[in-house]
Amino acid sequence: MKSKFGFILVKPQLGENIGACARSMKNFGFSKLNIVSPKINFPNHKAKATSVGAFDIINKAKVFKETNEAISEFDIVISLSARRRDINKKHISLDDLIELVKTKKNSKFGLMFGPEASGLSNDDLSFSNYILQIPTSPKFKSLNLSHSVTVICYEIFKILNLGLFNKNKSKFKISSKSKINTLIKHLLYLLEEKDFFTPKEKKQSMLLNINNLIYRLEPNDKELRILASIISALCKNNIKP
Repeated sequence: MKSKFGFILVKPQLGENIGACARSMKNFGFSKLNIVSPKINFPNHKAKATSVGAFDIINKAKVFKETNEAISEFDIVISLSARRRDINKKHISLDDLIELVKTKKNSKFGLMFGPEASGLSNDDLSFSNYILQIPTSPKFKSLNLSHSVTVICYEIFKILNLGLFNKNKSKFKISSKSKINTLIKHLLYLLEEKDFFTPKEKKQSMLLNINNLIYRLEPNDKELRILASIISALCKNNIKP
């Protein structure tokens, strides 16, 4: 699936930034890099040095003279811009990007980034299907080229690897309500014994707060046993939730 994504750098000015982009791509498992009219000789030692081992991406990167050539292999081209453009293109958010990736699984995506100093020209933007602006502080909107690439790589990686992120979550099932209720009942009994609920008129709200606190934790069985053990140690009582 990751082979369906390519990154297009239009007229990058610094070899260091190209290398940093390649490094980010490799971090998240992407490999296709197209470069349009770089302002420096490419490849060069600065690009390789800042790629920190992503030499395969640097060496296999394709260099084009024109933007339309670099984007020709992609079905959908999304251009990155630091500012909203007055151009007849659909502007999308990162959430919209995620939905596009989910719904257009058979499409090849090209993510296009402009020169460090000026960003993409309107001519470059004319080749795109969508324009995406990464949300940043309105006081300082401009991101470094490689930082923009990193954000996009991460967002796409996250979608393509949902199973990886959810794997650990699924290993620990939340304890049943009956087990949690047993623990809460015993805790409330012990607190009653210690005259915890004073003044009495606030008892109901305190009970609600305790319930909300424990249920918000969503403890699994292991965590519930640890919590029960702590209560037991403090009260010198054995509790089995």
